Amino acid sequence: MSGPVAVVGGGLAGIAAALACVDAGRPVTLFEARPHLGGLTHSFVRDGLHVDNGQHVFLRCCTAYRALLDRLGVAGRVHLQPRLEIPIRTPGTAGATWLRRGDLPAPLHLAGSLLRYEPLRPLDRARFALAALALRRVDPADDRTDRQSFGEWLRRHGQSAGAIEALWDLVGVATLNATADEASLSLAATVFQEGLLTDPAAADIGWSLVPLRELHGEPALARLAEAGAEVRTGTKIRELARDGDTWRLRTDAGVEAFGHVVLATPPPVTERLTPAGAIRLPAGWSGGLGSSPIVNVHVVLDRKVLAEPFVAGVRTPVQWVFDRTRQSGLPSGQYLAMSLSAADTEIDLPAATLRERLLPELTGLLPEARDAKVLDFFVTRERHATFRPGPGTASLRPPSVTAAAGLYLAGAWTATGWPATMEGAARSGAAAAAALLEQNVPEKKEGVGA
Repeated sequence: MSGPVAVVGGGLAGIAAALACVDAGRPVTLFEARPHLGGLTHSFVRDGLHVDNGQHVFLRCCTAYRALLDRLGVAGRVHLQPRLEIPIRTPGTAGATWLRRGDLPAPLHLAGSLLRYEPLRPLDRARFALAALALRRVDPADDRTDRQSFGEWLRRHGQSAGAIEALWDLVGVATLNATADEASLSLAATVFQEGLLTDPAAADIGWSLVPLRELHGEPALARLAEAGAEVRTGTKIRELARDGDTWRLRTDAGVEAFGHVVLATPPPVTERLTPAGAIRLPAGWSGGLGSSPIVNVHVVLDRKVLAEPFVAGVRTPVQWVFDRTRQSGLPSGQYLAMSLSAADTEIDLPAATLRERLLPELTGLLPEARDAKVLDFFVTRERHATFRPGPGTASLRPPSVTAAAGLYLAGAWTATGWPATMEGAARSGAAAAAALLEQNVPEKKEGVGA
């Protein structure tokens, strides 16, 4: 099958798929319902400050996402730690406990830090090492693994409630958007194996030095235009239908025909648009996959209270705090963003309630903030930030290739084997494009290339 390619959805998955297809010489039109590209990784301006909708970081092991940054020409706009360093604070303490990697092979590269990790009891530190070694042997691809709860597995391997809260959930909640008890063992094993238990350098943390729209959306628009792709923002696909050898996409402007379609849309939209039988899952699968929210609480202070780029909290509802001063363009003082993943409890709370609850927690975590004046306080919410990564999730994540010829799927929620991260999104877009290009190799004309 030949013909132009339509990519529906301008998040990271759609951007990755569109770039791969246009780089292979295929005519591409990218449709995005919002007025900008970038999907769930975008920015907006509020009272002169550039505000990211969420606090997104990546790891050195995120090879597909880093390759996407290279293709967008923005690798110089991120910082990647030369060596993993995470400052961790507990309420009421003056300083931080540091989780740093050493020079030993994984997982021993964390041994030095764990021996001095104050939030864990000495017995829990020893038991953590044994559980980490056992987790290395877990097969994430096994269906029996996916149907287990990570929390249950941890308790069977001697992990106390305190150890789960102070260490396993420290990493797991931020990457899985779920607590250990609510997460699939398969996805948790992938996170820890890829990030902490195989390559010592894998978990070095990277983050954007610019607003996210300058890292993803705006460069994507420029690179796609340079490559000859057409990008239509503010254009919603109303209907997708098969017509002979072509796919017809209906927008408010009319109907257009394409030879191939990559749907890089959220699960409910994908299920609504795809013809019956195209995705080999029971009706209602997108509802079964579900979603999990993230809340970001933004605080602008009259002075600097955090010296590090970020800090993690233990035994506090303040999970991670990021310094967004440089990215926002704030001329003085400090702009902090508290990221609350798996935020089912907080998602519907009024901003005033969140302020009343979280400002004392922030000052308990950062005593330096007690005398600071709060100049601004606001909240951003992503109600459907990720799919809900519970036990049995893998059975509801379809592959990139559908049962309908010429129709492919992309999105961090598809069967990448990864949780819903920027890496998962980039991998899904690359996989969808690779499948499309592999299944639709143009036939050579007689006498050409002989």
